[in-house]
Amino acid sequence: MTRRLTGFQPTGRLHLGNLLGAMLPLVDDQASTESIAMIADLHAMTMDHDPSQVRSATLEVAAVLLAAGVDPDRTPIIANSQVPEHTELHYLLECVAGFGEAARMIQFKEKSAGDRPVRLSLLTYPVLMAADILVHDAGQVPVGDDQNQHLELARALATRFNGRYGETFTVPDGVRPESAARIMDLADPTRKMSKSTPSAAGRIGLLDPPELIRKTISRAVTDTVGVVRDDPQNQPGVSNLLGILRACTGKEPGDFTSYGALKAEVTDAVEALLAPIRTRYAELADDPAYIRQILAEGKARVRPRAQATVRRTRAAIGLLD
Repeated sequence: MTRRLTGFQPTGRLHLGNLLGAMLPLVDDQASTESIAMIADLHAMTMDHDPSQVRSATLEVAAVLLAAGVDPDRTPIIANSQVPEHTELHYLLECVAGFGEAARMIQFKEKSAGDRPVRLSLLTYPVLMAADILVHDAGQVPVGDDQNQHLELARALATRFNGRYGETFTVPDGVRPESAARIMDLADPTRKMSKSTPSAAGRIGLLDPPELIRKTISRAVTDTVGVVRDDPQNQPGVSNLLGILRACTGKEPGDFTSYGALKAEVTDAVEALLAPIRTRYAELADDPAYIRQILAEGKARVRPRAQATVRRTRAAIGLLD
């Protein structure tokens, strides 16, 4: 069975796009796929951060994953900072990575172009991302269009290492689960819903209260055409709302006589999906010790394989046992 690694960053609040694009496909596939859910808290170190907020956000992401239906008995939930092999393999992979290929990564190019100083970890964290994947012998990684560059670096490093030092790593493939939905920003439907967008006007947070969800959807950008139809090129806002409705209900949308009627039905569908997640999350959030236990159990399950990968890598590259 092919192993699949799905990663989540504990920066910003998780939103509807994360749920429909990554979490629910993970839940749907966990019965038939050997999966790992990884919270990439080490990635938060690449920028200024509040240490207490990183810890609380890591626990929040773990709780949301559980609330969304991730079964820890089937799918280990881990924080990459708690598995030391991630950082050890990170350095070993840096020994086969080039400065130029790291510097070409889009986040480093964009953030280093300004006058503000950037951390060295911002340059090297794509190699850490490669280590996150390769340390678990993951054959599949769900990726969006904005993550292809990082996956290609992981594939390049694995192939290069294998070529120089012998077969050591599984070369991962990028996959897009059939059930994954691409959810666009409600305020700007030409770009993907994102945690990093400065304005929250176009995002639906997974823990948002019903009144905020209703307000956000009611203000969603549409157009002046006045006809509800699925036409992403000419009516991206309306098409995005139809896509959200389809993803939330699992059914093809019916006919609508107005944008208001469409938004009302989308609101009901989103609330029906998120209400039980909020309820379960509230229960889990009251028991942080349980969340920490789940992370500890996930670490215990995945670490033997990670240790084996690092031992194999150390031997191949010429280090002593």
